[in-house]
Amino acid sequence: MGAADPAGAGRPGRGPAPTRTPLWIAITRAVSPAIARCELTHVERAPIDLDRARRQHAVYEEAIVHAGCLLTRLPAEPALPDSVFVEDTAAVLDEAAVLLRPGAPSRRPETDTIAGVLARHRRLVRIEAPGTVDGGDILQVGRTIYVGRSGRSNDAGREQLGRLLAPFGYRVTGVAVTGCLHLKSAVTQIGPGLILINPRWVDPAAFGSMGRIEVDPREPFGANALRIGDAILYPAAYPRTRERLESRRLTVRRVDLSELAKAEGGITCSSLVFPRTGQNRQVTRSP
Repeated sequence: MGAADPAGAGRPGRGPAPTRTPLWIAITRAVSPAIARCELTHVERAPIDLDRARRQHAVYEEAIVHAGCLLTRLPAEPALPDSVFVEDTAAVLDEAAVLLRPGAPSRRPETDTIAGVLARHRRLVRIEAPGTVDGGDILQVGRTIYVGRSGRSNDAGREQLGRLLAPFGYRVTGVAVTGCLHLKSAVTQIGPGLILINPRWVDPAAFGSMGRIEVDPREPFGANALRIGDAILYPAAYPRTRERLESRRLTVRRVDLSELAKAEGGITCSSLVFPRTGQNRQVTRSP
């Protein structure tokens, strides 16, 4: 495990890092050499170029640092093919970090090392069996936490999450998704009161009066974007949808993660990004 500070020590990629004080923490994990054995649900298995995946991931980490994050990079897990997708292991709020229980049994050991890192920044709470929740199914919009009703997140997990977060004033609500792996495959927040959405995979009515930009119909996977402050990290694979974002004067930074996309990974999946607040390290369990 190592931290890449904004001065550039240990930082992947090229070019000078920003000199401003980082406003966010980002946690990433190196690509597993076993990624070819990843879990797949909605995409066909295709050969993954491990070296190229690692190069793309390094550029992704660099983009995160330049967006204003202090980066902690965890080492690869050779026995855990999907472990680069750290988003699914936890949900980090201002008041606490929730250690999740991924829906795929092969992924549940991934939470062990994430817990130690998150304990430096937040109080920890935990989803317990029989509950399952993947981080890719969690979308926070203000004090509302939307949880996808997917093949990876069940009712027991969503109910536990509601009980854990109610004392902090959050409302947890389920949202049906179809045709994709996670809720954030279908919708992400890209600005105050603004979402990017594929209306074929999730009903826009679930998000009330929020403004929305719909993906280009030819780019169904284009609804997954990573917002860090005023910047949006966005996959290079979806230029038509990117034009829609840029037409709204949003700051979009293209990132190529085409090899990890073969493992059913989106641009939010490979990092945990959260504000630098909260230092309570107490570990509790769900009621």
